[in-house]
Amino acid sequence: MSGGLVALLDDIATLAKVTASSIDDVAANAVKASSKAVGVVIDDTAVTPQYVSGLSPERELPIIAKIARGSLINKLFIILPIALLLTWLAPQVLPFLLVVGGAYLCFEGGEKVLEKLGWLPGHHEDHEERGAASAEELEKSIVSSATRTDLILSAEIMLVSMANLSNEHGVMRVAVLIAVAFFMTFFVYGLVALLVKADDFGVHLARGALDPEDNRPGPVDNMGRTIVRIMPHVFNVIGVVGTVAMLWVGGHLVIVNLAEVGVGVFHRILETAEHAVSAAGGFVTWLVETVLSGVFGVILGAVVAWIVVGASALVRRVRAKA
Repeated sequence: MSGGLVALLDDIATLAKVTASSIDDVAANAVKASSKAVGVVIDDTAVTPQYVSGLSPERELPIIAKIARGSLINKLFIILPIALLLTWLAPQVLPFLLVVGGAYLCFEGGEKVLEKLGWLPGHHEDHEERGAASAEELEKSIVSSATRTDLILSAEIMLVSMANLSNEHGVMRVAVLIAVAFFMTFFVYGLVALLVKADDFGVHLARGALDPEDNRPGPVDNMGRTIVRIMPHVFNVIGVVGTVAMLWVGGHLVIVNLAEVGVGVFHRILETAEHAVSAAGGFVTWLVETVLSGVFGVILGAVVAWIVVGASALVRRVRAKA
């Protein structure tokens, strides 16, 4: 009897070790797979706070929670099944999807660059129309709009992550992608919640932390004022980093996957440049690849943005005449 109990305990211990090892593998692969999606993640973090801008502070966190739930539904119940089905039935489609996804990232980044430079005709009219509409939307409409936008960003995250799992198959791939979905959603919207409430925390400190002896602002009060003062700059930095990362990742995705479908000219240029500086070390090689991918992303994104804005302006003129 005791021997059987010892054998059972040994089997349980072995199973626990195997399970722990599998969980470690899933976690490690999830981090690795999602690393290339950093541009989308940063941009998502920079974009999401705009949806709660101007709303009551009491409603900020509930709205962010609803958007996060919608994001998780997008990843797990819409994007993941479709992506896995395409990978199973038509794996040759994935490079084309990644080209489209990378081009969209370039478009997003290129649009931001052109807006900053004032080189995007017709953008201000669109922006004013969207702003006027947003002022009249109810909370449900805000969540719906944010969830629709998240669908595109979440698709980018999942497709980019899937592209980094070419060596994984079956249950492991599904497990890693589910882990990526949860990790990215909680990371992005948890960080958004902290950023959105940081200025409220600063205001709380500034109002409630006077020096009791001389009734003048004390160190905590000054800290609160500093937080309120720097948060707009923090969002600006996040926006710039997100734009740069999107152009780099988007450009790299398009270059690599165009080569996969037979258009290898850009990839050959990239490889030639990397080979030319390889003697300078790994960092310089990475930097050259990053800069060239970013430049390609800016050019592609600017072209697509001009086409989209031009088409939108044409549609508006046709509707106005009608």
